Amino acid sequence: MEAGLFTANNVWMMICTGLVFFMHLGFSLLEIGLTREKNTINILFKNVFIICVGLLVYYIGGFNLMYPGFAEDSSGIFSFAGFGIAPPENGMTPEYADGGYTWWTDFLFQGMFAATAATIVSGAVAERIKLGAFMIFTVIYVGLVYPIVGSWKWGGGFLDAMGFYDFAGSTLVHSVGGWAALIAIYLLGARIGKFDADGKANAIPGHNIPFAVAGVLILWLGWFGFNGGSVLSADPALTSLTLVTTSLAAAAGGVSAFVVSTVMYKNYDLTMFLNGILGGLVGITAGADQMGPNDAIIIGVIAGAIIVFGVALVDKLKLDDPVGAVAVHLICGIWGTLAVGIFGAMASIEQFLTQLTGVGIVGAFCCISAFIILFILKITIGLRVSEREELEGLDEHEHGMSAYPDFGLNEH
Repeated sequence: MEAGLFTANNVWMMICTGLVFFMHLGFSLLEIGLTREKNTINILFKNVFIICVGLLVYYIGGFNLMYPGFAEDSSGIFSFAGFGIAPPENGMTPEYADGGYTWWTDFLFQGMFAATAATIVSGAVAERIKLGAFMIFTVIYVGLVYPIVGSWKWGGGFLDAMGFYDFAGSTLVHSVGGWAALIAIYLLGARIGKFDADGKANAIPGHNIPFAVAGVLILWLGWFGFNGGSVLSADPALTSLTLVTTSLAAAAGGVSAFVVSTVMYKNYDLTMFLNGILGGLVGITAGADQMGPNDAIIIGVIAGAIIVFGVALVDKLKLDDPVGAVAVHLICGIWGTLAVGIFGAMASIEQFLTQLTGVGIVGAFCCISAFIILFILKITIGLRVSEREELEGLDEHEHGMSAYPDFGLNEH
């Protein structure tokens, strides 16, 4: 491989790494926008903590847990290549990763993905989880659970051997976070005032919808790196196709969600529109490189409808998800993974059943793991803040500061 192509591939992968990093700002703005002002500092603190600690635990052992180099006679379930990230001899040459990038770029790109799984949980548990409990959960989930699941496919493990396909993480990133979010909100319980005595759900409006819009548009931009970087090179044809299918699915998801929600609720709900965009993005992520434009639009349209019905289902189950993380990342993650067997280059009954099996295995492992971690935290240090802390706001009680100290917007 000529040096110029190797350099171009690596530069593209570093740009994509930066775009995925930028997604953390998008998640932060979306989460604070859809929640109340009195918990803004708390949510921002969690998001900053996630990226910092996520990178460190991925350096300490997560990367080598996710890419352990399974032996030929291995079961492909668990292996560990050791602590740290010392590069191999060919790590900076075109011999590594087919000349797509260097060892250091590989680590950093994958490290950006790792932290995303915990960010998904952050939004779902907003406004009532103890910060200490969330931080402990993040360290364990990002440090152990996420890389073990990732190794099963991306690390050459047993899911890869059985033919399971997940291009950029509808299951391996989004549903890994989504399953944990589901277990967490079940164990935490709903925010005070979310449900009436008869079980009817009440809307708890977010304090800054412009922030939420900015967050979603930043996430869409970041997805160009999330999916585009998953090509693992700057291959012109495959990269451009991936960006087209990603954008079409996002646009179709947004339009579908706002149309369906308008028909159902007789108003133009901007938050449904926003989550529809995200649902389309999550839905296309598993097969963005396998789909044509028409496939991408259909996947997005279905994902957008799933968002509306998914949010209603979560409310009906008396679960409180302030940002719609379960509908977006879990339900649309499952849909996107199954869609690989329905549309595009890999469509077949056999592939669909393989995708379904992979979804079930990952779901079971993540639910059990998240439940064990969170239940132990619940019975030891506790998961939920006190009623007074929740009513007065976590910013005041856990951080001693306000996000808007000069504007007199503090809620009580």
